[in-house]
Order: sequence, then C-alpha cells, then structure tokens
Amino acid sequence: MARICCALLLSLLLLLHSPAACGAPPQPRGTLCRTKPTDLVFIIDSSRSVRPHEFEKIKVFVSRVIEALDVGPNATRVGIINYASAVRSELALQGPQSKAALLQAVRRIQPLSTGTMTGLAIQFAVSRAFSAAEGARAARPDFKKVAIVVTDGRPQDGVQDVSARARAAGIEIFAIGVGRVDMGTLRQMASEPLDEHVDYVESYSVIEKLTHKFQEAFCVVSDLCATGDHDCEQVCVSTPGAYRCACRDGFSLNSDGKTCTACNGGLGSALDLVFLIDGSKSVRPENFELVKKFINQIVDSLEVSDKQAQVGLVQYSSSVRQEFPLGQFKSKKDIKAAVKKMSYMEKGTMTGQALKYLVDSSFSVINGARPGVPKVGIVFTDGRSQDYISDAAKKAKDSGFRMFAVGVGNAVEDELREIASEPVAEHYFYTADFRTISKIGKKLQMKICVEEDPCECKSIMKFQTKVEELINSLQQKHILWESVAKRIEALENKII
Repeated sequence: MARICCALLLSLLLLLHSPAACGAPPQPRGTLCRTKPTDLVFIIDSSRSVRPHEFEKIKVFVSRVIEALDVGPNATRVGIINYASAVRSELALQGPQSKAALLQAVRRIQPLSTGTMTGLAIQFAVSRAFSAAEGARAARPDFKKVAIVVTDGRPQDGVQDVSARARAAGIEIFAIGVGRVDMGTLRQMASEPLDEHVDYVESYSVIEKLTHKFQEAFCVVSDLCATGDHDCEQVCVSTPGAYRCACRDGFSLNSDGKTCTACNGGLGSALDLVFLIDGSKSVRPENFELVKKFINQIVDSLEVSDKQAQVGLVQYSSSVRQEFPLGQFKSKKDIKAAVKKMSYMEKGTMTGQALKYLVDSSFSVINGARPGVPKVGIVFTDGRSQDYISDAAKKAKDSGFRMFAVGVGNAVEDELREIASEPVAEHYFYTADFRTISKIGKKLQMKICVEEDPCECKSIMKFQTKVEELINSLQQKHILWESVAKRIEALENKII
C-alpha cells in the first residue's frame, strides 16, 4: 500500500509540474530571424509613370526588407539598381554593408523619370551587379543570388531571353507588379514556381504589405513564434530552432500538444457566427478554395449544437447570396460539407451591400439568430469595395455585433479598419498572400471565443506548493527515495 501511495504521489507531482495542468501564462514573443547569406539586388523601376510620392513607397518597401536581414560582408550583401530608359547602379554588393549605411543609401535614391527598359536593367544585373568585380560571391551551396524586380508598366524592350539567362546563371528572380503592369511580363521574368515568385499589388500605397513575405523568404532559422509559423492555438513558446505550445491561465493543453480546452465557456459557449465572404472575380478559383479551407479551419474549433455555436455563411460579389442561415446545420461535419460545395460567384465587390444584408437578415431571428446570444461577423475580402460601406459597417457595430475584418492581397486597410470592432487592432487582419490565411485562421479561433468561467486553479496550486514544501523538507533531511523504497519492501516481506 505504501508503495502505491508513493507512486501516486510521484505521478501527481509530474502532473502538477506539467504545463497542461492549468495552462501557462503568455510568453514574450521573439522577433529575431537569422537570414541565409544572400547576394540580393533590388531592380527598381523609376520610369515617368512612377510618380515621386509612389517612388518613395518603393524606397520604404526596400528599407523594410533590408531592416529584417542579417547584413554584412559574410552575411547578406545588398545591391540596388535604379532604371528607366537608362540604368544606374545606386549601390554595389561590395559597397558599405552596415544596415545604417544601406538605409541611408536607399534614402538618397532619386527617380530617373524616363522610359521603361526592364530588359536592359536585368542584363545589367547579370553582367555587372552580380559580377565578382562588383562584390558578388562565387556560387556555393550555402548561399544564393536573388533579384527583386519592382515595376509598374509594360517594358519597352524584351525581358524573356535575358531573364532566362539570369535564371540559368543561378539568379532567383522575384517579380513584383504594380497597377497596370503587364502580368505576362512578370511571369516571363520570375523564377519557378511562379505562384511564389510573382506578386501583384493594386497600387504603390500597399506595396509595403509584401514586406513580411520577403522577410520570411530570406529566413533560415527564425523565431517561429514571432513569424506565426506554428500550430499553437493559444501560446507559442520559442526554443532554440523550435517551439512548444502552452495555454493561457484557465485552459489546459490537449493531448495533441497544440490545442487548449477550458473547463467551462471557451469555444463551447453559445455563439452565432456568420461568415461574409468575398466571391468577386479578383479572388480567382484556386484562391476561393483556400478561403473555403479557412472557413472550415475556424469551424473545426467550434462546439456546434443548438445550445452552443451556430454558423451561417453568406457570399457576395455584385450581389449577395446566403449559402446557409444560422442553425441550418447542427454538426461540424454538415457545415464543412456545405462550405466545400459552395460555388464561386466571380463578379464584382459590393461589400457595403453585403454588410447591410448581414445586419438586416443574417442576424435576424427568422434566419436562425438567437436572442441574447453573442453575434460575431467575419468579413473576408481581397479588394476595394465598389460601393459605400460606412453606414452598414457602423450599424453592425452599433447593433452589438462583434465584427472581424480579414483582408488579402489588394484589400484596402482603411475599409478593413472601418469594418472592424474596437479595439480595431485586435479585430482586423491582413496578409498579402492567400496561402498564408491559415495563420489568420489560427488567431481568429481564439479571438471569437466567449469566455464565461475559466478553470479555477488556485486550490490546485496551493496543494502543489504544499507538496513541493514537503519534498524540500525530505531532501533537507537527506532521506533518499531509495532508502524509503527498501524499507517499504522490507515491511511488505514481513507482512507476507
């Protein structure tokens, strides 16, 4: 019996020391990212179609990427080519490579304001910028050569052949197009796979949103918690080259090591949730499939039933279509199946009309909404609305609905902020790439949670403290566990 008690005590101690017992407090998130040594050359278009204030936006983008790099002669070296009808080397790879010197060099760049000889600029990069004379390093497996081309128009010369020569020389090319750029030209320049090397933004005012993509592209060993590259539902704790998951106070870590469960409340609480999804033609069919996965990712985190979470889905483009109302489906399986079957509307972007429908219809009792139950709307869009959104967005929030705004690609930040509830910073999200929306999904899973009565751990913590005091006391008296076990065994033999 004594041996059993000892075993139980040890098991209890192990359990109490586990982070899963009552959750772990949030840990500070890291911000460091070690980048693989790279010869990086920016090739930036300063033709007359790029206005002075727009050129300043390009310089901000370049600066933001540089700020995230490990720069130096033995780390990442940065060069900058400025082009229009002619080509100018603003910074060579052998130039000053401190971060301060690089940023100062970027600030000094002035637009050339003539034609658009993109092919000539790429040829200059191959023959000059990436040459040993200009500071480029010989090809080695431990570093790479990268060119980032930023342009907003159709080139006045050919780019296909010269880009092919650049790629054959081992240069990885990213092509960023702005505004009325010719997409075919971008694809001719970029390395494979094209969906990772071609980016488009509607205007220079949003080019800075691509910064995070390139910061991640150059990361080798990063703080995965800081970049969001983890599967933790609540708290990510960085460890060297890896991470572990933990939970907030009042939650316990599940056996999968990723998700958390609350004793009461949490994602199992009553909730009426409606997704308002942009089905405009700019989304494109392959990205629409990613949006459906995003919806189902959040549905997976809910406890769906008549007394807990209900889900509704509305799609909009030039018109609004209710896919299914609140409460129509009673299980996650049925909801997810209905989401997968949703067809793509592929027309305009009438976000204001969709918000009005959400307020007037989606959260009405006739469409399944329950009186007194928290109402949450998640609006997903990839571009500027073609109608006025302010009145409907304000009415939704004034009605007590908690509104989240998720933007991708060319979504307009001002519109996202106008849709989002207060505090705005916690209710709107943006990513430049549809392929990263799952990271937003992870954040939303916890933000839509309605916490009622989180677990009470105080009594358990007090008991843990008493047990630890007892163990310390035993250690101070030099009573060894082996000795105790032998005495117990001797006693058992006598009894037998």
